[in-house]
Amino acid sequence: MYVPKYHEELNIPVLHALIKSHPLATWVAPGDGELLVNHIPFLLDPTHGEFGCLVGHVARANRVWQSFSADINSVLVFQGAEAYITPSWYPSKHAHGKAVPTWNYAVVHAHGVPRIIEDRDWLRRHISQLTDELEAGQALPWQVEDAPQEFIERLLQVIVGIEMPVARLVGKWKVSQNRPEPDKLGVVAGLLGRGDASSGAMAALVQQHLSLDTKN
Repeated sequence: MYVPKYHEELNIPVLHALIKSHPLATWVAPGDGELLVNHIPFLLDPTHGEFGCLVGHVARANRVWQSFSADINSVLVFQGAEAYITPSWYPSKHAHGKAVPTWNYAVVHAHGVPRIIEDRDWLRRHISQLTDELEAGQALPWQVEDAPQEFIERLLQVIVGIEMPVARLVGKWKVSQNRPEPDKLGVVAGLLGRGDASSGAMAALVQQHLSLDTKN
């Protein structure tokens, strides 16, 4: 991934926070002479190694678990806030016209070699933890124990665990850092004016970096 220095995010807790808040990863794995692409939720264990370990599962019918390379890193892409940015929000555009549209986003790439886990007890613990974390915000959280045990046992037989110790984390926060302060303020106002959650999340990131740039 192309990452200019002013877009580079190196703070591990910040990278981990994005993964935890956006756990659905795009898993890109080399295998069988092509790139295998899947969309899988992964949980982060930050206590494992320098960069943590990512844990998920796939259906046995999904050939990725038998085909991914054990020698070349896979990449898990975690997409955070993103928004289209119109130059009409820049005061500088109205002053001299030298501005073009762009797209802001925050993203984390986790690199590593996955391994397969087929142990039934591990899988049961994994789906319970995954469920508990993803259901935590529900008014009436669903639990694995809510389903008939024989039903859960049948499901455990048709999934395979994936565990990927993270060898490298790359974070890119493209949040208008290269714009002058008035343009950043214009971006924040424009995003907030849209009124949707994604634009609001990006406005917060731009505002955060505006504050950091001011302090520096």
